[in-house]
This record gives sequence, structure tokens and C-alpha cells, in this order.
Amino acid sequence: MILLQNSGEPIYQQIATQLKEDILTGKLKQGEYLPSIRSLAKDLKISVITTMKAYELLQEEGLVSAAQGKGFYVNAQDSEMLKEQHLRKVEENLMNAIAAAKIAGISRKELEELFLTLLGME
Repeated sequence: MILLQNSGEPIYQQIATQLKEDILTGKLKQGEYLPSIRSLAKDLKISVITTMKAYELLQEEGLVSAAQGKGFYVNAQDSEMLKEQHLRKVEENLMNAIAAAKIAGISRKELEELFLTLLGME
């Protein structure tokens, strides 16, 4: 796990985002336990409170559940929900790319050509 101190994104959010990606891509599977809060905090050299906050975010999103005395484990993921989450991420990244293209003065035609090239369709 890579944490960036100067990214502007809170550490707990960075942890939650990376774990969420691991869950959504299947790297962390249903029923698998996340590292214990204490061990993750120790490994990352951060506060236990920060780690707990990250896990609570994942729990609020329904991605993990807490088991008394055992820690947090990955919930079963609904394939439609996964697809929707990935679609939102794609939309967000495309909007960022469009905004960057506008700033750079890239025309719509140039942007479309670039997109098709990246897709491997041209």
C-alpha cells in the first residue's frame, strides 16, 4: 500500500480507496479478512484511529463487515453494483480527461482520435 503525505487526500481516504480497488478488482475476495487494524497501522506507521476510519468508510459502503473479535472481512459483491461502481470511475476519469483536453486546447476531433487510438480501434 502506497500512501502519499502531500497528495491533499487524507491518509484514511487513501487507504480506503486502495482497499476498495482491491475488493472491486477481486484481489481481495469474498470472506477474506482485511489486515488487522493494529497490524496495518504498524506496517504503515500511522495511527490506529486513521486505519479504523478507513475500515469504517468501507463498511459504510457495504464492501466489508466487522466480525466481533476477528476484524473486518470482505462482503459478497453484487455484479451489477460492481459494474456500476466501475462505470462511475470511468465517467469520472473521462470527465477529467475532457477537462484537461479543453485546458490544453485539444479539439474534439483530436480527442476522439486519441480515444479511438487508445481503444485500439483505429
